[in-house]
Amino acid sequence: MEERLIELESRVSFQEHTLQELNDILTAQQQELGALRLAVQELDRRLRALAPTPLAGAEEETPPPHY
Repeated sequence: MEERLIELESRVSFQEHTLQELNDILTAQQQELGALRLAVQELDRRLRALAPTPLAGAEEETPPPHY
């Protein structure tokens, strides 16, 4: 009975440690994801701010003569 109790306490302790490690990893990933979202938003803002190119879009191009 005593050995079983010690084994169960050991397992609970191991599981608590594992859960804490997983929580730490998840927290770090959430912070990284937030930083990546901000970076993507900034890149999107910069791309939208760029002046339009002098090239015509595909819908504005006239078809080549062989069509």
